[in-house]
Amino acid sequence: MKEMRLKLAKTLALIMLVCVGGFVFLDWIKSQEVPSIDDRPFNELLAPQVAQRGAYLVQVGNCAACHTARGGLPFAGGKNIDTPFGTVVTSNITSDKLTGIGAWSAADFWQAMHHGRSKDGRLLYPAFPYTEYTRITRDDTDAMFAYLLSVQPVRQINRPHALQFPYNTQAALAVWRALFFSPEQYEPLKQQSDEWNRGAYLVKGLGHCQACHTARNMLGATQSKLGLSGGLIPMQNWYAPSLASPAEAGLQDWPMEEIMQLLKTGKTAHSSTLGPMAEVVFSSTQHLNPEDLRAMAHFLKELPRQVSEKVVRKFANSEGQQIGQSLYHNECAQCHGDHGEGLGDYPSLAGNRTVIMNSSVNLVRVILSGGFTPTTEGHPRPYGMPPFGHTLSDTEVAAIATYVRNAWGNKGEAVMPLNVQKSR
Repeated sequence: MKEMRLKLAKTLALIMLVCVGGFVFLDWIKSQEVPSIDDRPFNELLAPQVAQRGAYLVQVGNCAACHTARGGLPFAGGKNIDTPFGTVVTSNITSDKLTGIGAWSAADFWQAMHHGRSKDGRLLYPAFPYTEYTRITRDDTDAMFAYLLSVQPVRQINRPHALQFPYNTQAALAVWRALFFSPEQYEPLKQQSDEWNRGAYLVKGLGHCQACHTARNMLGATQSKLGLSGGLIPMQNWYAPSLASPAEAGLQDWPMEEIMQLLKTGKTAHSSTLGPMAEVVFSSTQHLNPEDLRAMAHFLKELPRQVSEKVVRKFANSEGQQIGQSLYHNECAQCHGDHGEGLGDYPSLAGNRTVIMNSSVNLVRVILSGGFTPTTEGHPRPYGMPPFGHTLSDTEVAAIATYVRNAWGNKGEAVMPLNVQKSR
C-alpha cells in the first residue's frame, strides 16, 4: 500500500513537472515569436519635445504612485505592494546606471512595457501592469523612457520581493503568463471615431483601468471577458465599481461635461471620488489635457450597458432600523441632512450609488476610515469626512450603513457586523 502511494505521488509529481515544463516552453515560444525592434537613435530620445511628451504620459500612467515610496525620492522604487501571494517591491526606474534604468536602451524599456520582461530577460510580476501597458505604442514608450532618462538618478538598490513559494519562482510565473498573458497592440476600430479610439487606448492601456475595475480569479489574473464590470481590489478592501453598470459607476446617462469634471477635479455636484480613485484623480487624471480628457469621457460614456445582477436582499428588522436612525441623526445628519439630502459640499445620500449598490464595502470603509476627495486645481480645498471606526462598534457601523441603505427611498441589503469586521 505504501509503495502504491509512493508510486502515485511520483507519477503526479512527474505530470506536474511535465506540465510546468510545457508551459515554460510555450511561454518561450511566444517570446521568440515577437519580432526584435531596433533601438531609436539616441539623439532622437534626447529631443526636448520627446521627453516633455514622455513626462505627460508617465503622469497619465500614474507611474510615480507605485515607483515612489512614502518619504522616498521620485521613481526610486522601494514601495511595498501587498498581494494575496506575498509582497512585491517596486523597482528603481530613475536614470541611475547601476541600480536604475540608466543603462537600459529604449528597446529594453519597450520589452518591459510590452512583453513584461526585464533587460536581462527575467519575467516581471504582473503587479506591474504590463498586462495593460502592453497596448501602449512604441512611440509612447520611447517618449516615456526619454523622460525617465532625464529624472535625477538615485543610487538605491532594489530590494527583493517577499513572495510565498512557489509564486517566487520564474517557473510559476511562466505558467501564469502562458495561461493569462499574451503581448498585444491596441488596434483602433474603424467604425469608431478618432476620439473614441483615443479614449479606448487611454482606458485600456496607459490608464490601466481594468487593473482595478475588473474582478480577478484565484491566481490574480483579471477576468478580461468581464470588461470593466467591477471587482474587489486585492488587499485593499475597496470595491472598484463597474464602469459599465449605471447602478454602480456607469456614466452612460451623464452629460459629457460632468464626466470630464469628475476626472479633472474628483468632484461634481452629484458625486465625488474617494479611496483609491481619489488617488488616481490626484496623481493622474487631473493632468489630462482637454483632448484626452474628452476622449476618455467619450469612451466611458459609450461603454455597453451592463445589467446588474439581482441579489437576494436581507433587510434589517425594525429595531435595527431604529438604532441606525438614532445613530445617523447623532453622527451624520449635521453634514448629510436629516433626510439624506446633503448640506453644502457634503453629498446627498438619498439615491447615492455608493450607498445603494450591491456591494456595501465602500460605504463601510468610508464610515470606518473617513472619506477624502483629492486636492486638485479645480477643487483645491476639499472637505473631508472624519473616520468613525475608533468611536463606533461593528454593530453600530452596520446599523448606520443599513439605515442609510434603506432610508429616503433607498433599497439596499442589510449590512452585518461581520461585514464591518472584515473591512477593519
